[in-house]
Amino acid sequence: MSDCGIPGGGYPTDCELTEALRNRSMNRNKPIIRSEAWKSVLVRAKQVELLLLDVDGVLTDGTLIYSSDGVESKCFNTQDGLGLRLLQDSGVKVGIITARTSPMVERRAKDLGLSYVFQGHSDKLGAYESILKETGLRPPQTAYMGDDLMDMPLLNRVGLAAAPANAVEEIRQRVHYTTEHSGGFGAVREICDLIIESQGNQAKMRAKFDR
Repeated sequence: MSDCGIPGGGYPTDCELTEALRNRSMNRNKPIIRSEAWKSVLVRAKQVELLLLDVDGVLTDGTLIYSSDGVESKCFNTQDGLGLRLLQDSGVKVGIITARTSPMVERRAKDLGLSYVFQGHSDKLGAYESILKETGLRPPQTAYMGDDLMDMPLLNRVGLAAAPANAVEEIRQRVHYTTEHSGGFGAVREICDLIIESQGNQAKMRAKFDR
């Protein structure tokens, strides 16, 4: 129990400031509580060198907005974006494979510096195989997040198959990990954090901001 006494006036006392700094330090060093589902896939995630993502329903909430002149809009999550940057900084490459084509996806991928962008590929497995051939990676070194039946063939091949909370039931039953968050609302950030943590890079990535 603190013996700082009763605060007075409109400004904190030196004792109160010391107590606040102590509490802040204690909270900063508190371990993050992870679910059993998270822990169960850490071995798989540790091997991942490439994360591939669907777009609609994964990087977005799946909503398609058309203006009166037919222009399509999508909403992306900034926390997902930072997660993808940190994941790439940790040494894991990131790419997109989507059946649709959108200039906004191209722009988002460019902004984030993604290594692979396959748009208009309903044969997602074919795009995946071409990446494996180019990189020499093996399936256990790859991860994919998808939310619907079109993603099934690719999810069946990768070492770490993930789905957002909003994925259809058939997908959630097949994957190794279902995120607590939905697509467009932090699902991608969650899988990025999982991979970063599994590879022992969490403290290093956090240190970029913890000053």
